[in-house]
Amino acid sequence: MSDVTIRVPRDIVQALRLPPDVVAVELQRELAVALYQRGILSSGKAAALAGMNRWEWEELLGARKISRHYAEEDLDQDIGYADCGE
Repeated sequence: MSDVTIRVPRDIVQALRLPPDVVAVELQRELAVALYQRGILSSGKAAALAGMNRWEWEELLGARKISRHYAEEDLDQDIGYADCGE
């Protein structure tokens, strides 16, 4: 699979109440949060999409009062992460 580019019309980008230099980062972060909330992405993959490490991601979820989804797959990923010493 390849990378996906999402086109956002210029007038929408201009209507965002964000500094121009953070628009792309914020949109990617918002997409990650939305996909995680819907159960489409695991926490680890959503954090990666958001460009955040696990601690930053958990902090973001906490700040937004988003409940965590923790499935067996997430546990397996965490165990694999711990085993690799990363």
